[in-house]
Amino acid sequence: MIKRLLLFILITYSFITDAQTIKTDVLVVGGSASGVAAAVQCARSKVKTVLATDGFKMSGATAGEQMVTLEMNSNIPSGIWGEFRKRVREVYAGTAGYDTTQNAPLKFEQGMATSVLKKISDTVKNLTIQADSKFTGIKKDGDRWEVTLMQNGNKFTVKARVVIDATDDGAVATRAGGKFQESFDSGKETADTKLYRTSIATWEAMPNGYANNDSAFPASFLPLRAALVKEADNILVTEKALPGENDIKLLPLQLQFGQGIGATAAFCAFFKTTTQHLQTRIIQGEILDFKGYLLPFMDIRQDNTAWRAIQQIGATGLLRGRWQVQGESANFLFNPDADVNTAEVAPVLKETYTRAFLWFNKEKPGEKFTVGNTLSFISEITLTDPAVLNKSMQRAWKSQYKFKSEFDINRPISRLEFAVLANKFLNPFARIVDLDGKLVN
Repeated sequence: MIKRLLLFILITYSFITDAQTIKTDVLVVGGSASGVAAAVQCARSKVKTVLATDGFKMSGATAGEQMVTLEMNSNIPSGIWGEFRKRVREVYAGTAGYDTTQNAPLKFEQGMATSVLKKISDTVKNLTIQADSKFTGIKKDGDRWEVTLMQNGNKFTVKARVVIDATDDGAVATRAGGKFQESFDSGKETADTKLYRTSIATWEAMPNGYANNDSAFPASFLPLRAALVKEADNILVTEKALPGENDIKLLPLQLQFGQGIGATAAFCAFFKTTTQHLQTRIIQGEILDFKGYLLPFMDIRQDNTAWRAIQQIGATGLLRGRWQVQGESANFLFNPDADVNTAEVAPVLKETYTRAFLWFNKEKPGEKFTVGNTLSFISEITLTDPAVLNKSMQRAWKSQYKFKSEFDINRPISRLEFAVLANKFLNPFARIVDLDGKLVN
């Protein structure tokens, strides 16, 4: 009888101990908007995710139920931000005077917006939400982080391969011994820097202090390395890495940056690797799979069949966007119908393909890159017979690629046409880049 009682106590104790420890791929600590977006993206990327939060909240939110107006990213409904915006508009669809046009500013009440975020997270598979949970400690345990939390007066532990710190002050990363990256300002980007190639979040506003609309850069974006923590592998930060003060009007950026970090964490968990071995293009590809923008081309909507090709070509630097300033407004445009200038594409083509130098020396294209130049270059790099390529392209020009202009090898090629063909046949987006955006040979 005593032996049976002892056995029962031992089994019960073991069960309770196991119940207090949760093992997962990714743990997100914090119920900020960026944290919720990160958790949702992780789970949608098919890795087991736990979101530990002491309440969903909007950073910098206004008090009470005052109506908030968001103008940022009205033209680029990127990923989870676009999903959030769509759901909010559905709630207010029957409200008199509520504007639901394509690029209208988004208006909502704080409580309703929080409810929408919660509903989005509640419907995601692979995501477990630990409500009323407060962070208390973190330590390394082999290849995982062991995080302790308090929930309704009880302590429990989560062991995760990757931890995302979505707290306002970066408390988790700090306790883990991590050091934060220097704040990033895309306004200091120049044509010589390549960080735009590693963008995981973007927004419409022109960078502070930048007013030269004749230059191709910079766009407003956050690079992958902004989410990393020094001296603490597999810990990523969201809120702490965002530029500026916490402000509800940064919600579109919070959601998109969180989504980018979620894709990054999912990469580490899925491939069982660390933040020291990130592959930018795979992470960006996942963001694009879920309709996230890498660069804020406002004139290329997602229903455009060339949208992804243009996002990928833009991220290589082959074709760059330009700011168009009109009064107090500024738009970052791709200008799809404009001609391709040889001076713009030549440096990146030479950087990316070793045979490009030989081709440029031989062909000597003029100021405008033509359809014929493009097909000739594709032939050179892919080793395709030029006559065969030209003939097949002529057949597919409108039927397959849906180009509006007539097939004519002698005319300048448009930026949209070049982006589609270069993305398909040359695939420069597949070239590996490091965290500085430099090509890795």
